[in-house]
Amino acid sequence: MIDKRLAVIFSQPDPNKGLDAARRLASELERDHPDAASSLREGLEEMFTARRLGVTAKLAKNLTNTNCIESMISVARRTSARVTNWKDGKMKKRWIAAGILEAERSFRRIKGHKDMPLFVDALRREVNGTANTPVEYDHQAA
Repeated sequence: MIDKRLAVIFSQPDPNKGLDAARRLASELERDHPDAASSLREGLEEMFTARRLGVTAKLAKNLTNTNCIESMISVARRTSARVTNWKDGKMKKRWIAAGILEAERSFRRIKGHKDMPLFVDALRREVNGTANTPVEYDHQAA
């Protein structure tokens, strides 16, 4: 039941309403499940950042989870798993870089990638108060 409520809360198009609902749920959980309530409150503001910035639903689905990062880390670990004699920090950096390059081979374009210029524009407005997304966004980003 809590999972369903969380799904409804996080799919709320209005970030303020979603944030309020999440806070109410955390308050309800506090008595019987204080750790769950604490976990929900942790980073609660950040959970609604994508919605607050106006990110489209397709793009938000990819930006609001850590799957792609965890996958890359997993490949990097697998790549360096057989190394048993780490000589120094530079060697570690090289192996991590090799693992990330290996992971890069499986990278795919994220769903909603065409909305990235809107997202970048919203981030610039958030940080600077102004926005100026280049017309040739793909070339500027590369």
